[in-house]
Amino acid sequence: MLTLAILIPMLGALALVVSPRLGHQAARAVAVGASVVSFALLLIVWIGIDTAPSAPDFQFLAEVPWIPSLGIAWRVGVDGMSLALSLMSGVLFISSISWPMENPERPVSYYAWFLFLESVSLGLFLVLDLLLFYVFFDLSLVGMFFLIGRWGHDGAQRAALKFFIYTLAGSLAILLAIIGLVLSVDPITFDMRSLIAAQPLAGHDLRGGLILLGFMLGFAIKTPLFPVHTWLPPAHVKAPGPVSAILAGVLLKMGTYGMIRIPLQMMRESFAAYALPIALFALASILWGAIVALGQTNLKRRIAYTSVNHMGYTVLGIAAAGALLSGAEKAQSLALTGAVVEMVAHGLITGALFLIAGGIWARSQTYELDAFGGLAKVAPKLTVAAVIAAFASLGLPGLAGFVAEVQIFVGTFAVFPVIAAIGLLGILITAALFLRLLQQVFFGDLASARAGFPDLSRRESVVLSVLLALVVVIGIYPRWLLDLIGSTTRAIVGG
Repeated sequence: MLTLAILIPMLGALALVVSPRLGHQAARAVAVGASVVSFALLLIVWIGIDTAPSAPDFQFLAEVPWIPSLGIAWRVGVDGMSLALSLMSGVLFISSISWPMENPERPVSYYAWFLFLESVSLGLFLVLDLLLFYVFFDLSLVGMFFLIGRWGHDGAQRAALKFFIYTLAGSLAILLAIIGLVLSVDPITFDMRSLIAAQPLAGHDLRGGLILLGFMLGFAIKTPLFPVHTWLPPAHVKAPGPVSAILAGVLLKMGTYGMIRIPLQMMRESFAAYALPIALFALASILWGAIVALGQTNLKRRIAYTSVNHMGYTVLGIAAAGALLSGAEKAQSLALTGAVVEMVAHGLITGALFLIAGGIWARSQTYELDAFGGLAKVAPKLTVAAVIAAFASLGLPGLAGFVAEVQIFVGTFAVFPVIAAIGLLGILITAALFLRLLQQVFFGDLASARAGFPDLSRRESVVLSVLLALVVVIGIYPRWLLDLIGSTTRAIVGG
């Protein structure tokens, strides 16, 4: 089931590659169809997964030997965390593929690259082999590089190159760390389950610290954390809206997912020793991302910097969960659950925000906030969608962002109370920057150049309605998501 969920988008991409003469509508139909089938398979897995405390850590396992002498195999399986991220990714890929193209040239190639990227993204979340994790991690760079460089705005090639170089450097650090980790096990294996059980670097302070540094550097670039975040804003500004939605909603989560799955789970002692510095970098990202976002005059750049801020919340929850603190397991489990919920919520919310930004650019050819004003008078549906997404991003109760952030901060207060207290300032600044954004773009006097600004089309309305409905459902009734994720986070913290 999981293997098919990974392979079907890749087969869809290959079908498009061998059918270059397909029209735009037919190519999109193939891409949407492949994504929907893959998502349906994940839904079947969700229905069948066991979230009871006595359930096995990983379920729906499948394994086919590949290089037995190195312990490498095609291994797939899910726990609550990876399944939640896979389901969120599936929703976001369907939404982004369905969204109208901003640059209608070469539609067959455009949708083929989207399906390729979906396949490797799901592969990263679902495989249980460390080498395959690295392969999918690197392949995601390729798909995003071409989507930004070929279909982005003026200057997109330079932004795509900066994205690729930065994140490739991070992936090379991860590769070195993987080699160091695997060589610590006898016999050698890349099986994630075996590495989690073995804890091979326990008691190796210097060696464990260096390997942890390699992992954290690579994942910090991907996440991204301050100060290795500078590739993100130009990549977002130059990318089309749907591509930005996937970059923020899915690819950034590969960094934080990797932090949990590898250093936190496989190197508990080393991670605990450096949990405080990791929390401090998370705090810097929270404050820096919010303050810099507040000063942006470009809509896309403002949203991009809020991703630095929100991913800082996620890493703060991960750091709190990994700290060595006796008697705080419940609080640490709460912080980690909040971190994973933040990943899901941020994917849906920021994905919607970037689609909205892409729709605004398609209608006006600009992201400058000063070029707008009063859009609520001519585009009420777009305004409602933007208001819901903005309030969800600033953490309004009743929406998904609040569910995540309240768990992160409640859990972190038990571990790093001073850091958590300072981090709350980020929420205040985020509220200010989003309220200011709404005021500049949607309220006040209507700019004369926007008198004929079109409202959302039917397709755009449906896509945003699905994403924002999930944001509201998680905010009002989060138990279904918390049960799924909590089954994993309790095992990680308690294990």
